[in-house]
Amino acid sequence: MSEPQLFAIGILLAWLAGVRVYLTVFGVGIAGVLGWLDLPPALEAAQSPWVLGVAGVLAVVEFLADKIPGVDSVWDLVHTLARVPAGAFLAAATLSPDGELGAGMLATGAGVALASHLLKSGSRALINTSPEPLSNWTASATEDTVTVGALALAITNPWLALALVLGLAAFAIGGLVWLWRKLFRRARARS
Repeated sequence: MSEPQLFAIGILLAWLAGVRVYLTVFGVGIAGVLGWLDLPPALEAAQSPWVLGVAGVLAVVEFLADKIPGVDSVWDLVHTLARVPAGAFLAAATLSPDGELGAGMLATGAGVALASHLLKSGSRALINTSPEPLSNWTASATEDTVTVGALALAITNPWLALALVLGLAAFAIGGLVWLWRKLFRRARARS
């Protein structure tokens, strides 16, 4: 792959790590093991049976925890400590032909992972104000689907995968602004 394509994959992996860190690491490892991607030296550790096993188990735990309103917010809070560094590492490792992680790409990856993490956790906190669980389950299932779909698409067309994820993020931001305004209008009307 060319360097611009690797850059797109690095940014995409950082973004996805901010949403589903364990599923992202598991997906990268599986893609390497099955030969779908030639992983750079710094990412080859994701192919380890131990990393795959731990990431797979934690992805299942995250899948279940993320479906429970309230538990998902606590999970997000705790995983701020995992998602941002993992996003930084994934972005920098993608562009590392010799295993050396560049400071610029580490910072970029951390910023991208933090942005997606804040969007995810902020939107889920707003969604949790709804008394019914369907919106929470729908949001969680959408995050799972987007992560798996973006990882699969990144193998064949990283720029399209990145564009779709960023487009969905813009749509989510617009939806959050709309919901926020609606909640404040309702609160003002009551007072």
